[in-house]
Amino acid sequence: MSDIIQLLPDSVANQIAAGEVVQRPASAVKELLENAIDAGANKIQLIIKDAGKALIQVIDNGCGMSVTDARMCFERHATSKVRKAEDLFAIRTMGFRGEAMASIAAIAQVEMKTRRHEDEVGSLIEIEGATFIKQEPVATSEGTSISIKNLFYNTPARRNFLKSNPAEMRHIIDEFQRVAMAHPGIAFSLHHDGAEIYRLPSSALKQRIVHLFGNNYNERLIPVEEETTIINLKGFIGKPEFAKKTRGEQFFFVNNRFIKDAYLNHAVNRAYEELLADDNFPLYVLFIEIDPAKIDVNVHPTKTEIKYLDEKSIYAILHSAVKRSLGRFNISPTIDFDQETGFSNMITHKAPEEIVPPSISFNPDFNPFADEKPASTRDAAYASFSKNYSGGGGGMSPSTRNWGSLYEIAKESPAEQSSLDLPGTNTDDQFAPVQKQLMQLHNRYIISQIKSGLMLIDQQAAHERILYERFILHLEDRKGASQQSLFPQTVTLSPNDYELAKSLLDDIKSLGFEVREFGKNTLVIEGIPVDLGSNNINETQLFEHLIEGFKNSQQELRLDKRDSLARSMARNSAIKSGTVLGQAEMNTLIEQLFACKTPNFSISGRPVIQTIGLSELDKKFDK
Repeated sequence: MSDIIQLLPDSVANQIAAGEVVQRPASAVKELLENAIDAGANKIQLIIKDAGKALIQVIDNGCGMSVTDARMCFERHATSKVRKAEDLFAIRTMGFRGEAMASIAAIAQVEMKTRRHEDEVGSLIEIEGATFIKQEPVATSEGTSISIKNLFYNTPARRNFLKSNPAEMRHIIDEFQRVAMAHPGIAFSLHHDGAEIYRLPSSALKQRIVHLFGNNYNERLIPVEEETTIINLKGFIGKPEFAKKTRGEQFFFVNNRFIKDAYLNHAVNRAYEELLADDNFPLYVLFIEIDPAKIDVNVHPTKTEIKYLDEKSIYAILHSAVKRSLGRFNISPTIDFDQETGFSNMITHKAPEEIVPPSISFNPDFNPFADEKPASTRDAAYASFSKNYSGGGGGMSPSTRNWGSLYEIAKESPAEQSSLDLPGTNTDDQFAPVQKQLMQLHNRYIISQIKSGLMLIDQQAAHERILYERFILHLEDRKGASQQSLFPQTVTLSPNDYELAKSLLDDIKSLGFEVREFGKNTLVIEGIPVDLGSNNINETQLFEHLIEGFKNSQQELRLDKRDSLARSMARNSAIKSGTVLGQAEMNTLIEQLFACKTPNFSISGRPVIQTIGLSELDKKFDK
């Protein structure tokens, strides 16, 4: 029998490695940006076309490469960052495996121009599917420019697995944000299809966060800083009141490398205990500096997982530092001693003898129970009636003198007539029969009497169910009615959320929103669904919560786009627990609930209706 084990050709091996390193355009963006940082660049440009499927170009002003290095960088396991095995435990650079460029070249058409600072002429290299097309001298600026065209052009099956352009662009923006946040001293820019998305100047960390996420984040940040013999910790966390329903704004960096670590994330969440609801997640951007010998970054090709030598100590330090910062800068009141003790503005320049002390005047004969107003005809009539009814007063003179005023009572309103506390009348109505059919309990539940006992309805869950089925219907028939806003509102989103909103725009309009694009990362809301009623609604806040709820539904439940959108809209538009409802509103809510397809369960799967039978009530009273 012949031998069956063979060495794979380099072209096949590179495509296998590409499946681990380059899973989508965002993966290639990450590798190229990290290479530019390792080259010592202080200015990096990222140019994207067709969400990275047509073009990914990174231009930097780093050290550049020689002619030999330019050719060698596309070989597998060729790197300038590791020389021996011991170097793997002292890694300070972003890349070190030497697989990225070879993997990218195996699945795309690559063009690279590079020149060192000391060279007069640079090098041009073109590669297609791991095959060198040409290498020649070229006039180019200092640094390196790499263009990746037609990603996965020779692996159509992989290309078919890519998501829509907005979805892929969101992944690219995520990677760009992580790299830009880890290196605030480097100037970055991002362009997509000719439009500028980011232009980030070199700045401090706090300014970089504000530039990435928006000016309103300036007031949301709390500084964190801790130095120990194990780690040095610095960064920012978010105030509890600005927590969101999704985890999108949580960043850990170890030695400036973005990582994902559920264990450390738990340490931060524990510090927010009793400050946040269970389904809310805080913002944090935390940097951990640690001796490279105490960690292992060579765990996964994407380099987002790290093993620690003493992770329990890191957990404890992280938890205590975050909790102390919350107490110092947010929970405890801030006292400005210079202002609190500065009474200079209260001192007068008048002579002491000219100062008149304040005086208080009062009426010693004042009786708070005396009726200052003249008695009404009704009171006079009742006084006469009461006196004669009880047999007081001899003769007919008091009775005959005031008998005509008794008829003045008929001129009073029914409410005032019923307020007369006549002798023998019981004014305590707690045992009076209830005339209403429905009653609201603690402004949260609706109680209704049924033949078998009573029925309890969760008003918020019921309204969510009603709105959810209504919005699903609108998304299917595309006939959601809109109510025009008197004053159109603009909403500015983060670039990531803006791309998401653009991909959902048709479905959002089907719900009844009138929305159009308006400049960079900005939308104009000109109308809202009529299903929301005419209450005072903040259109901007409603739209932001809609996008946030959509992301949350997709992350947790993995629902399709329309279902996630309908759930998010229903949750944010429904009446909340604590809302007072009138009799007509409760009747309408119950009628609409029982008209739903599944009235018994909320959109979260919890029960909406509970019934308590008479037999169960009898048992409670030992009957």
